[in-house]
Amino acid sequence: MISKDFIGLELEPFTTTVEAGRLRFFARATGQSDPVYSDTDAARSAGYRGLPVPPTFLFGLELDAPDPFALYEKMGVDLGRILHGEQRFEYLEPACAGDTLTFVTRVNDIFDKKGGALDFIVQETVITNQYDVHVANLRRVFVVRN
Repeated sequence: MISKDFIGLELEPFTTTVEAGRLRFFARATGQSDPVYSDTDAARSAGYRGLPVPPTFLFGLELDAPDPFALYEKMGVDLGRILHGEQRFEYLEPACAGDTLTFVTRVNDIFDKKGGALDFIVQETVITNQYDVHVANLRRVFVVRN
């Protein structure tokens, strides 16, 4: 079982810049047909500072962390025993091409089920932009098979 002492464990913040070309590629790959995701003029006409971040793109940016699995390594979790149980996105403000986003990830809860056969790790990532505006929260639940 994973120790509940890890509740509150927080990784060092990391910062990355949102690139327009990457946004266009992601939008195309995920079937976003709205021109605000590919045409800067259309995005600005719609009230954005630049191309907006498409839904779920922030999860991909989070994987740009220097060590995206550092949290589990610190907890001694075998990555081969992890299952992705849940993913939620809460968008508070638009993020756009050119923004510099800071990600802070924290363990919010750890609990077990099935008599300890399964551990659940609940983590949340808070994302702010270069203006210190709270842009989004990402919530994930990982299941660890014991």
